[in-house]
Amino acid sequence: MYSPLFQKFKSLTVITVAGFFLLFGCTSVRRTLNGKLQNDALQNSFHGLVVIDAKTKKTLFDHNGDRYFTPASNTKIATFYSSIKLLPKNIPTLKHATFNDTLYIEGTGDPSWLHPRLADSTAIHWLKEQGTIALYTQNSKESRFGPGWAWEDYDTYFSPEKSSLPLYGNVVTLSHTDEIKVSPHYFMDKVEVKDTTIKRDELQNHFYISSMEQDTLEVPFITSDSLTKQLLQDVLETTVVLVDHFPQVEKKTLFGMETDSIYKDMLLESDNFLAEQLLMTASSTLSDTLSTKIAIDYMLENELGDLEQPPRWVDGSGLSRYNLFTPKSFVQILQKLYMEIPEERLFALFPMWDASGTLKNWMDPSIEPFIFAKSGSLGNNYNLSGYLKTKSGKWLIFSFMNNHFQIPTSQIRNTIYTTLKALHDSY
Repeated sequence: MYSPLFQKFKSLTVITVAGFFLLFGCTSVRRTLNGKLQNDALQNSFHGLVVIDAKTKKTLFDHNGDRYFTPASNTKIATFYSSIKLLPKNIPTLKHATFNDTLYIEGTGDPSWLHPRLADSTAIHWLKEQGTIALYTQNSKESRFGPGWAWEDYDTYFSPEKSSLPLYGNVVTLSHTDEIKVSPHYFMDKVEVKDTTIKRDELQNHFYISSMEQDTLEVPFITSDSLTKQLLQDVLETTVVLVDHFPQVEKKTLFGMETDSIYKDMLLESDNFLAEQLLMTASSTLSDTLSTKIAIDYMLENELGDLEQPPRWVDGSGLSRYNLFTPKSFVQILQKLYMEIPEERLFALFPMWDASGTLKNWMDPSIEPFIFAKSGSLGNNYNLSGYLKTKSGKWLIFSFMNNHFQIPTSQIRNTIYTTLKALHDSY
């Protein structure tokens, strides 16, 4: 029998030894990561890296964690969390009410209606079973572009306009193989085969595709109330009437596809349109007026009110250079996601990543996927924030932000990967 004094000494010894190894491990991590940050690729530019243990929340490394960076598409992490908190399992796809034998409808911002990849037709099928349809489109405060977006991106696939009832992802899908194919067909006579660097006229819906083009193009179209009405009429094969008011009656909500499918596509493809429209749809659960700002203000005052460094957050996608977030803020948001969403669901939604970028499929048979993260890039900026699984089976949360470099982005990605691989191997 050991005396109580011996048992107490033994317990203290175990705690002390455990604490020593923990301290030694943290010191080793700091030494490793400090060494990695001395890489030549990271000189003469601005970098921040924060790493925490997902379970214990202990900070393992912090370099410029409280400094503000241009986040680019890392902003979608905040949009994702906002959507998780504000939207139900199935997306609110349409609000409606019947008055004097007329069905009045208004959009919620749901981006999935006939989208090129998501192709949800829940609302379309339901509307085909209705009678007279009156469309109200004035329930949005959104401009067609977000604040600080680059105007010259008007014809690029990553910059569709925002709208309260988007159709076809607000893009025209073009291909030119044996013949020209155009979706929606409404734009068929507005497409010209021409070798030019632009894909659409700036101020009108006139589109161009090269005679040598082998890829399928997605080109944003200029939205308008009359165009939304026409596209809806074409697909419903019935008359839709535009109205300037919605009756003062109780509205009902029609729900569409599961939101997880939209989240997954938004994160994997880094789809700006889906991100913007998700924030608009989230605002529909807070107000009768669709507004990205309403959703952002609510989140910053409530669910994200405890962030140590409040961000400057102006859009859902990260297209705007007005956005400013710190690495520590992203780690805090990622920690909330980790605590509130079961691991199986969370890592089914978050994309895998390696030095080549975001991956649909992990190709290296010698090692299991260990980085699940969202990247974000603009000219001279590349950031990566997410989750890392170590060889020992522990989950870490990190945000590695890199701004204002003038070297190829591939060098930054390689540096990020070797840094995270060292962390994977050593912790």
